[in-house]
Amino acid sequence: MWMNLGIVIVAAGIFVTEAPTLLKKGNIKEFRVFFVLLLFATSLSIAVNLKVAVPNPIDWIEFVYKPITDWLQATLK
Repeated sequence: MWMNLGIVIVAAGIFVTEAPTLLKKGNIKEFRVFFVLLLFATSLSIAVNLKVAVPNPIDWIEFVYKPITDWLQATLK
């Protein structure tokens, strides 16, 4: 509980520090990307802290490339 509150406080501090600079420059697109990435990172950090099973990106890459690897290995034998 306290760790989650700390994560949210740190994320809020980052937002308060960086958002005015992005908005002052008129970079709405960059601000939107910044906000989405910060929200994603905060959510992921809280999920990891709550010990939710977060999928590993390498598993997805392996799932996509495994058939190609198998085919290449069979072809080159």
